[in-house]
Amino acid sequence: MRKILSAVALALVAGSPALAKDDSTFYGRIVHVSTDNIKVQNKAGQTLSFLILPKFKNVWSDDGKTTYQMSFLHNGTPVEILYDQSVLGARHADKIIVLRHLPM
Repeated sequence: MRKILSAVALALVAGSPALAKDDSTFYGRIVHVSTDNIKVQNKAGQTLSFLILPKFKNVWSDDGKTTYQMSFLHNGTPVEILYDQSVLGARHADKIIVLRHLPM
């Protein structure tokens, strides 16, 4: 029984593919950013809000070589948000990628 619980805990920590079905991507420009929330609007005018966990540090450049602090994000910055809704059904950002320009 202990081995089964350890395997389940390891799968939860490692982010097994079976649990990652709700992962999604959203592209747009930042409309609002605060310490616990980011709001992004895409080209079609759809606006989504994402929760940001305390001490969030997953802000990357689009080439993956540079990391940024949250203070780098401002209104109008083009971003790609990787998010899921697995925790209590609320959208939360897993990773924010700062883009040079929005994809077509």
